[in-house]
Amino acid sequence: MIGGLNEPQREAVLTTEGPVLMLAGAGTGKTAALTTRLAHLVRERLAWPSEILCVTFTNRAAREMRERVGHMIGPAVEGMPWLGTFHSVAAKMLRRHAELVGLQSNYTIIDTDDQLRLLKQLIVAENVDEKRFPAKQLAGCIDRWKNRGLNPADLDAGENEAYANGKGRKFYQLYQDRLKAVNACDFGDLLLHMLNILRTHRDVLDQYQQRFKYVMVDEYQDTNQVQYLWLRLIAQGRQNICVVGDDDQSIYSWRGAEVANILRFEKDFPGAKVIKLEQNYRSTPQILAAASGLIDENTQRLGKTLWTERHAGDKVRVIGVWDGPEEARRIGEDIERLEREGAPLDQIAILVRAQYQTREFEDRFISIGLKYRIVGGFRFYERAEIRDALAYLRVIAQPQDDLAFERIYNAPKRGLGAKALEALHTLARRQNIPLTRAAIEIADSDELPARPRNTFLALMRDFARWRDLSATEKPSDLLRTVMDECGYTDALQAEKSAEATGRLENLAELARAMEEYDSLGEFLEHVSLVMDNEKSADEEKVTIMTMHAAKGLEFDNVFLPGWEEGVFPSQRALDEGGLASLEEERRLAYVAITRARRKCTIVHAANRRIYGQWTSSIPSRFIAELPEDHVDSETTLSGGASLWRAQWSEHADPFADVARAQPSRTMTRGPGWQRAAAKEYDPKPKRVAESTRSAASFAAKPRSDISVGDRVFHEKFGYGSVAAQEGNKLEIDFEHSGRKRVIDSFVKPA
Repeated sequence: MIGGLNEPQREAVLTTEGPVLMLAGAGTGKTAALTTRLAHLVRERLAWPSEILCVTFTNRAAREMRERVGHMIGPAVEGMPWLGTFHSVAAKMLRRHAELVGLQSNYTIIDTDDQLRLLKQLIVAENVDEKRFPAKQLAGCIDRWKNRGLNPADLDAGENEAYANGKGRKFYQLYQDRLKAVNACDFGDLLLHMLNILRTHRDVLDQYQQRFKYVMVDEYQDTNQVQYLWLRLIAQGRQNICVVGDDDQSIYSWRGAEVANILRFEKDFPGAKVIKLEQNYRSTPQILAAASGLIDENTQRLGKTLWTERHAGDKVRVIGVWDGPEEARRIGEDIERLEREGAPLDQIAILVRAQYQTREFEDRFISIGLKYRIVGGFRFYERAEIRDALAYLRVIAQPQDDLAFERIYNAPKRGLGAKALEALHTLARRQNIPLTRAAIEIADSDELPARPRNTFLALMRDFARWRDLSATEKPSDLLRTVMDECGYTDALQAEKSAEATGRLENLAELARAMEEYDSLGEFLEHVSLVMDNEKSADEEKVTIMTMHAAKGLEFDNVFLPGWEEGVFPSQRALDEGGLASLEEERRLAYVAITRARRKCTIVHAANRRIYGQWTSSIPSRFIAELPEDHVDSETTLSGGASLWRAQWSEHADPFADVARAQPSRTMTRGPGWQRAAAKEYDPKPKRVAESTRSAASFAAKPRSDISVGDRVFHEKFGYGSVAAQEGNKLEIDFEHSGRKRVIDSFVKPA
């Protein structure tokens, strides 16, 4: 069973007693060592399968581990009830002790939608402005607190101020009370409740400390505070804990992971044995040396050096190009060359720092017919915010596009529910008109309450104005105007979350993409071609994904674009996290490089359009930190690698201000969708009468079978008599509802 393992792997398997830290570098076979250790404990009868706690982060990892162990020990693997994800194991424990935290054993685990709905109810009940303090923002705060193992009473003054000007603790407590009242918990509660139980009920803690003879943890560097505290309590009994991880691959702090957990393992468990897995089975020596030289710049690490028995291979290529479009062209040409040389497209990957970077490659690959797939996320034009923006543009270009209108009639939220849409559909079917025209017709009637009627009317005024603008404004400027005036930008900014910020970045990138097109119709035609790219899933395709999503994967050829200051390392990450974030960004660079088996290419651009504005950039500091002996530089820009290092030698302090060249080109509108003073617009909508596309322009013919004085029936208002008739509008005196203005297609002769 251990015959195929190298010496450190065998040592990790056979060291069964006491705390063990398996420090496993990228591509060093840590999964093989972990699963073999698990099987060894059972086969040697050191523990019954039910006496081993083994936790992972994903269901996929748990399934893979169970399958591998099953091949080694057979049916005995079915007797391992405590092999699973953190949340699944904690949920199983909580079912047994739910009453200790005020729940019943049949509690419900609510999903994100239920959580947001509950939080909105609490916000409304407390008379807090949900637009100013969105439920998503509160949900993010509560998730962060639970990841840190904090109960409402544990929040300090700073955390309390994180929501609604000092109401964070109150809403957290209200939320927890409401969950208990309906016998429910969210995913964060599974671990937090169990942590509270283990802390306050010594008998329960003793039970689990005695039950589990061995504790094993995969990807320990990704544990958050509540997971760490929960594990430490359980393992403190027998001290037989083996954690597997790599401090150099801790890249998920934005979702609560703390690299400090693995760094202090020896302090938490004195006498722990540290076993380093350093023999890499994936990459060439040149790639490993480059990655190792880069990560050596980090100070918060335990330290290890990867090596391999493979042949030297090619040095890491660093290519400097003029701008973003040239970057996409160059990488596309290199991929086409690799394909001609016989390289499978499935073994080629482009790893980006931010999702918005994928758009340039998607457009380029469509134009040259290169097959690609987006992994770990949507294709750029399939993302929700992009589809919403495109739907607005489609309605502007083609008012008869009912599918597009259905998507955005209430996006962002403007108080138009399903009943309002149903009324539009009913009218549209009866009169054989598009929904946009039906919205104008219904706004000039009493078919709906005043509020939705006025909302529809204001929206149609906006579309009329935008349609006029589309004839004179550039498509990119039109998009920015629409997103500002419809409230979409404000809605995302109000969320104050990383997800919302990413969506704003994607919208900015969409506007940048539109700058290359002279007309709205031309751009929408291009998007249709891009969306039609999806072919058979069996075809070989280039993989495009983020660096974060690539962790755990490997490819023969890896391209890493966008290695410029501000893009990578991310300026936002540095602003928010300082030196700690810089070291995490460097770990992310290390992860990205070590995804490559044979060839790794890093690309940086001297100029790039970010948020619609051209900026000049200097290469990423990470390029200057790569060991020169393992890098081949290739650039059309003067200076080459010596220039990168010279630039950074003047800025030894990683947070010193870096002088930037003036942008070679500027846009009339900059970041945040803010328009220049010269192009300010009147935010007040024009009256319908002032619009060239007013309700009058859509006047419909009156029905010939109904006239003044006729008795009619309306499904909503009942029976009445026609008092006046104007086009297809009727003034009807209803028996129980009084006089109403309705559309004639909604009534029938009585």
